Amino acid sequence: MKNWMFLFFAITGEVIGTSLLKQSEGFSRLLPSASALVFYCISFYFLSLTLKVIPVGIAYAVWSGFGIIMITLIGRFAFGQKLDLPALTGIAFILVGVLIMNIFSKSIAR
Repeated sequence: MKNWMFLFFAITGEVIGTSLLKQSEGFSRLLPSASALVFYCISFYFLSLTLKVIPVGIAYAVWSGFGIIMITLIGRFAFGQKLDLPALTGIAFILVGVLIMNIFSKSIAR
């Protein structure tokens, strides 16, 4: 369970870092740029702890799936970005893939 919490912290750090990249305006604003780098460092630290137990393919699939969902929600509510039906369908397929791996795969560390 601890390893999944590390993965959650890694995903959260990456999502915050990515959101700050939007605010950095191409690294032209110091505080959002520096903050993004700090959150990416935090993210990779926790990802490295995660990978001691959870296989890299599984961790990265969960990372990307939940990261996409979280960034999509932040983009919608914080930045006013709207997605059309094909984009939302693609995101749903990613989530379904992550769920299938977590429910049915024997590759997942439990």
